[in-house]
Amino acid sequence: MNNTILDIAIIFSGIIGYFISISLVTISFYKNRANTYLSVSLFLITSLTILGWFDIENTVLGFLNNPILEYLFGVTLFTYFLIQIKHKYLKKTWYKWLYLPFVVVLIIEIVFSHYDTVYSDIAFDVTDNASFLFNAFLIFWGRKLIKGASPISKDKKRWLLRLNLFIIIIIIIWLLSNIEIYIFDSEYATGFMWIGLSFLSWWMLYYGVFKLQLIVQKEEIHAYLISKKFNSNTQAKKKIDQHTVSKITTQLYQLMDEHKLYKDPLLSRLDLANRLEISEGYLSKIINQDLNKSIIQFINEYRIETAKYLLHDPVFNRYSIEAIGMEAGFKSKSAFYKTFNTSLGMSPGAYRKLQKSPDS
Repeated sequence: MNNTILDIAIIFSGIIGYFISISLVTISFYKNRANTYLSVSLFLITSLTILGWFDIENTVLGFLNNPILEYLFGVTLFTYFLIQIKHKYLKKTWYKWLYLPFVVVLIIEIVFSHYDTVYSDIAFDVTDNASFLFNAFLIFWGRKLIKGASPISKDKKRWLLRLNLFIIIIIIIWLLSNIEIYIFDSEYATGFMWIGLSFLSWWMLYYGVFKLQLIVQKEEIHAYLISKKFNSNTQAKKKIDQHTVSKITTQLYQLMDEHKLYKDPLLSRLDLANRLEISEGYLSKIINQDLNKSIIQFINEYRIETAKYLLHDPVFNRYSIEAIGMEAGFKSKSAFYKTFNTSLGMSPGAYRKLQKSPDS
């Protein structure tokens, strides 16, 4: 009964894994150079998981259940990390030599596949175990490079390190399973490894792909806005001209316009009060007296104005609404949708469609 449940779980995880790998290279939201390599990595590990668990050999898919493909997994995943952190190694001529072990093992496989001898068994064991060392080396190397990467955001670095850590855990279980097979002639650790590999497909769907892609899009939007010296807060500036406000309120407007503090999703009343060197209570009192609104309403007005600009400009049509909300300063999708709908009486998606309409 337990084996049947585990079989079903691995089959469904495999389906998810294949679905993600195909989506990464076919859906425009995910399609980019980095995700192409991630797609290959996920396809390989999904195939090795399913075919290895069910010990499928004599089928049309049998060629995927081959140790030589393990030599491609580490290289493609390592390349994915390099592209995400924009590392200089990608431009080095020696980088392509990382594919050499795959070519060498492929030649060995072809040569010894025609001979059923003790030498062929030795060659198989050596190449199989060497694949573990090769992949471990690349994954740990990739982790070191990610930690030392400086041009990327903290959010992206965190997602990449999480994905890398998960792969390291799988490698450790892989090592333990091999030790267990040779010493104890059992496969309990092997079962845990297959479960871990199948879980990777589900985990990668949300954290390793979707969330990271949102971060990538947010960074692209941010870089474009900086290059264009974007400032959408004309409405806020008009309010300063139209109202007689205190010095504190004027300084607060200046902080938001010049430093764009509202783009920090963790921005709090205490942060603003510290910037202005006053107490939280006094800041709230002044804003309420001058503008008849709360601090959070004041901050969200800036965020909504930024989101409206991004949703209106066709330059940003290829970016997801969630990424636009993140760039505007909202902490989550739900917070963005709720605030936007309260402010304008429609969802961000409806607002974007309205701007695209020829009658709008």
